[in-house]
Amino acid sequence: MQKVQRFSDWLTKWFILVVLVWAAINFFVPQISIWARSYTNYFLSIILFGMGLTLSLDDFKRIIKMPLMVIVGTIAHYLIMPLLAVLLCRIFRLDGMIAVGVILVGCCPSGTSSNVMSYLSRGDVALDVSIGLLSTLCAPFMIPMLMNLLASQYVAIPTKQLFLTALEVVLIPIALGLAVHAFFKEKVQKVTVALPAVSQIAILIIIGVVVSVNHAKLFTAATALVLPVVMLHNLCGYGLGFLFSRLMYRIYPKGFRYAQQKAITFEVGMQDSGLGATLALQAFAADPIVAIPSTFFSVWHNISGSVLSAWWRRHDDRLGIAADSAQGRPEPARA
Repeated sequence: MQKVQRFSDWLTKWFILVVLVWAAINFFVPQISIWARSYTNYFLSIILFGMGLTLSLDDFKRIIKMPLMVIVGTIAHYLIMPLLAVLLCRIFRLDGMIAVGVILVGCCPSGTSSNVMSYLSRGDVALDVSIGLLSTLCAPFMIPMLMNLLASQYVAIPTKQLFLTALEVVLIPIALGLAVHAFFKEKVQKVTVALPAVSQIAILIIIGVVVSVNHAKLFTAATALVLPVVMLHNLCGYGLGFLFSRLMYRIYPKGFRYAQQKAITFEVGMQDSGLGATLALQAFAADPIVAIPSTFFSVWHNISGSVLSAWWRRHDDRLGIAADSAQGRPEPARA
């Protein structure tokens, strides 16, 4: 297991670079990952099964203990990111399946990457995990509803297929993971060290599939605006998530302190782009171009999240802001 741990640590450290190299390989040699196109839902199920393995009843109890912050954070995520996606599509005049892809990734729950970024920035990781869990559990219901509401102007939305696919790759694997954890507790802990590497490899396969099936359309006039739209979507998500949490601090200062504001910032701005790509490939199989925004988002939000968390940590250290600060201001000097 030590070798697995070392490999997992190495892959985590260099993941962004590995993603870029892997995407380039699949762009020039698309045959490498085409075989996995029909299996992307299984790879995503593996990721979420691993998520279920790491969960316990305490994770659900946390939601009950701080329901206001978790529910408000989840609502903020499902309001800000989908509406922001629609707004950006109109501003940049995106149309057709590209617009559907941008809105789809905007309707996805927050991804597990936000947990890491929250930890690195000294945010409230427990709140981050709780919001991520609740938003993920809501995904099979929220994604079809939001897509039908926001994206049906571009194309007929396969609502039923979106629901069934999300149910298959989200709720069932998480439930199975929870069951395995409950029955094999100590034994499960021995294999959890391999979960980050397994999840990252599965994400790489999904990215490889999207790049492979879209290699001829990836850098064309039709997709030229996708990257700046994705970048703005993510960055505006951070900004609006932080402003929202600051507003909530004024309403409920006891709950929405500085650490919680960081957690909500990452939970709003970061998406489960792997789920977005998988749903795109399964529900919009005839138009795999729908998965391109999710793939760009997957690469970009890991870069931006890493930069933001590092800046936040350095900013707090430089100004002497405590991790448990109320408003994120330096503590007054004591006489």
